[in-house]
Amino acid sequence: MSELSSSIVSVAPSQARWRTVVAHDVDEHAHNLSNWEQSYDQITAGSFDGVLEEWQAHGLQIFRERSSHAVRQSCCVWPDAYWFGIEPHAAGMRINGRQVGADMIMTRPGSREFELMTPERHDILGIVIQRNTLLEEAQRHGCTIAWSTLVDAELLHVDSDGLQACRQHITALLASPTQSEDSTQKQEQKQAHMQEQVVAALLLMLDSSEVESQACTSLTRRRRIVSEARNYAMQNQTQPVTVPMLCTHLHVSRRTLQYCFEDVLGMSPMSYLRSLRLNGVRRQLLCSDKGPQRIGDVAAAWGFTNFSQFSSDYKKLFGNSPSATQRLSA
Repeated sequence: MSELSSSIVSVAPSQARWRTVVAHDVDEHAHNLSNWEQSYDQITAGSFDGVLEEWQAHGLQIFRERSSHAVRQSCCVWPDAYWFGIEPHAAGMRINGRQVGADMIMTRPGSREFELMTPERHDILGIVIQRNTLLEEAQRHGCTIAWSTLVDAELLHVDSDGLQACRQHITALLASPTQSEDSTQKQEQKQAHMQEQVVAALLLMLDSSEVESQACTSLTRRRRIVSEARNYAMQNQTQPVTVPMLCTHLHVSRRTLQYCFEDVLGMSPMSYLRSLRLNGVRRQLLCSDKGPQRIGDVAAAWGFTNFSQFSSDYKKLFGNSPSATQRLSA
C-alpha cells in the first residue's frame, strides 16, 4: 500500500462527506475512523501501511479499511448505533476470539467494546448506522429486525448472494467520487442512489439472517483467561511478565494458557505480551506532549531490562528504531 498517496481527499455532496486517508503508523490508522474509540496494537513485523475510505451521511457511515500487518484492535462504535463488518475475502479474522466463517458478517452495538484480530494484508468493509435510521429504513422496506437478538449478536449467518451484492454496492459507492465525470448535481443523485442500495442490501441480509449461537462455555473461559492475563501484564507493566508468573496468577497450567491464547488470539502468550509492551513503548515515544523522554527510561517503564534486545525486537516489529520513532514525534 505504500505506493498510495499520503493525502486526504474529500468531496462534499449536499449532505455527505467522503474521504480517503493513508497512514504509515498503526496508532494513526486507529484514529482515522470518524467517531470510533479505538486502540490498535501491531502484531506482525514490518513497516505498517493502512488505508481508510470513508463515506458519511444521514446517520450512516460506510467504509473500507485496509492494513498491511496483523493487528489486535480494541473497538467501540458511537452510542445508539450498530456496526456491521464484512470481509471481502475469508481471511482468518476473529471477533472476540470467534473465527469469522464464510457467509458471515460481524455486528456489535454502539458503546460496547469489542476485540478484533485482523490478519496481514487485511481488508474489511463496514457499515455503521444509527438505530433510528435503521428502524426507519426497515419500516420503509418492509423488513423486520429482531432487536433483542441483534443487540447481543457477534456473528450473523447471511445469504451468500445478498452478501456479495452488499460488498459490490459498498465498493461502488466508495469508488464513485473518484470515477465520476458527471456534473455535481448528477453525481450527488447517483451517490444518493448507491447509498440507498447499500442500506437496502444490508436490510435484505438482516431480514433473512440467523444469529450464530453464543460462544460456548469453553471459549468464554478462554477469553476470560486471556483478558485476565492481559490485565495482569498491564498492572505489572514495569516487570517482564513470564509464563510461570501468569500460570501462578491465573491458576492454570502452561498448556492451558497456551491453548487459550492460540484459540482466542491465534498466537502464543509471550509473543502477544511482547508485542503489547512494544506497542506501549511506541505509543509513549510518539506522545510529544510528555516532553523529552529517554528511550531507556520508557523501555524500562514497560518492563524491558535488556536494552540491546529491546532495540532489536522493536526494530524488527516496527521496521524502524526507537530513536527514529522519537524523531517522528519531534
